[in-house]
Amino acid sequence: MNESSKKVSAVVIAYNDEPNMRACLESLAWADELIVVDSHSTDATAQISREFTDQVYQHDFAGFGKLRNEAVAHATHDWVFSLDTDERATPEIRDEIRKTLEQGPQADAYFVPRRNYFLGRRIRRCGWYPDYRQPQLFHKGRMRYTEDLVHETFELSGNIGYLKEHVDQYPFRNIDQFLMKMDRYSTLMVEEMVKRKDQFFWHQLITHPAFTFFKMFILRRGFLDRKPGLILSGLYAYYTFVKYAKLWEIMRKQGPQDCEIETHT
Repeated sequence: MNESSKKVSAVVIAYNDEPNMRACLESLAWADELIVVDSHSTDATAQISREFTDQVYQHDFAGFGKLRNEAVAHATHDWVFSLDTDERATPEIRDEIRKTLEQGPQADAYFVPRRNYFLGRRIRRCGWYPDYRQPQLFHKGRMRYTEDLVHETFELSGNIGYLKEHVDQYPFRNIDQFLMKMDRYSTLMVEEMVKRKDQFFWHQLITHPAFTFFKMFILRRGFLDRKPGLILSGLYAYYTFVKYAKLWEIMRKQGPQDCEIETHT
């Protein structure tokens, strides 16, 4: 294996996340290349990024999947490590990535477990552990993201592996930030639902939020995370309610004929 095949391009997509940028990028100081793709932030996100790398690019936001693909396109090394601004690459995952590439990778893309923190404590349940997202370490020639607006997935030509060490994630600094993110993500999700021609049914305003809470707090044992688990389960139930309320609002604007159809079960 030649030396270039052992090098890693770290990629980060960002938008108005000044409070997280420094810690995120400091955790990637070991990467052979660091790329930040920003969507025209109005805070100091881009300025902070330039303290760590001269590869800071501006791309219009047209969905998370497309933005991730644009970030990967800037990478010059075969192997890409993707980190979000609210995540931190631990020394342990750094060492495991280096070791995996030194020994010769047995997979083309690797899932990485994430330790999530909320309201000052680690959340071990609620479905938040191991909380894999798309593979975070992958060969750029064998994987691409689907270009969904939000909750994008991936397409892989090859096989999947799992790393053992962790990335730490701090997705919400407080409840206010959760609500701000929820507003943006619910709007993007509804745009995706409309694009897919999903139908609205009135009972979704009740059954879907209720099941979300039950799944997180009971089935996924969020009650063992005590008050933070209860609050988190309630917030996700609220997010689900708002998502379907926004879908109803859009469907209603399409006209009486659509509103009549949407109320049928």
